[in-house]
Amino acid sequence: MNVLACVKRVPATSGRITLTADRQEIDTRFLGFTVSPHEECAVEEAVRLVEAHGGTSAVLTLGPEAAVEQLQDAMALGIERAVHLVTDGREWDPVATAEAIVEAVRAQEAAAGPFDLLLFGNEAADSGDYQVGIRVAHALGWPCVTGVKALEVNQGTATARREAAGGWEIFEITLPAVITVKEGINLPRYPTVPGRLKAKRAPIETITLEPNANALQKVRLKLPPEEGHKGEILGRGPEAAPRVVELLQKLGVIAS
Repeated sequence: MNVLACVKRVPATSGRITLTADRQEIDTRFLGFTVSPHEECAVEEAVRLVEAHGGTSAVLTLGPEAAVEQLQDAMALGIERAVHLVTDGREWDPVATAEAIVEAVRAQEAAAGPFDLLLFGNEAADSGDYQVGIRVAHALGWPCVTGVKALEVNQGTATARREAAGGWEIFEITLPAVITVKEGINLPRYPTVPGRLKAKRAPIETITLEPNANALQKVRLKLPPEEGHKGEILGRGPEAAPRVVELLQKLGVIAS
């Protein structure tokens, strides 16, 4: 089977996010970059499916020239080839992103044969956007299941499971299909040194894109308010003991 994993270059999730003075972009001067945990699992799932069923695996990203690093990381884990839709680094909205990916998928299929599965992370780690995979599926006319935590493929069908209140929702869909996966569907492997060296030498197909003039227009970015923290002095010395006991009882740590 032929599987394509789509990933996005995002600031490291542990980094402190600040904005540029004009509030149009994230200030990336002191940030590291990665792909989101969901997308790491999408890459791992693509590798596992090809290992189990044979076929080919590919990874695709839309982003600046520096995003080649994330493609090489995916190839170091076992992905065979990479496609880079190169932009000027500005954020693309979900509509324009999905359109570019659909066009790239159709071009790849015309050149190398059809894909059986397109794998996305359930949402992007930076913007929280979850639309791209769904929009790609709709444009291609393929079935789509989101939030998947378990996936099995057998003879042209896929069984996808996602968590629901009190149990699981189970979907059986025909291939080709689009699946968006969540962290926990698997445990991504660590790249080996030979894998990293091989990825550095591997060719990457690049396609330079121009911003979509009809895309949504960004007004500005806004950081959410930081959560405040405050402390309360319960007392000093032995006089604080009754208040400590009262608080522990309130929290249910000890019985009254």
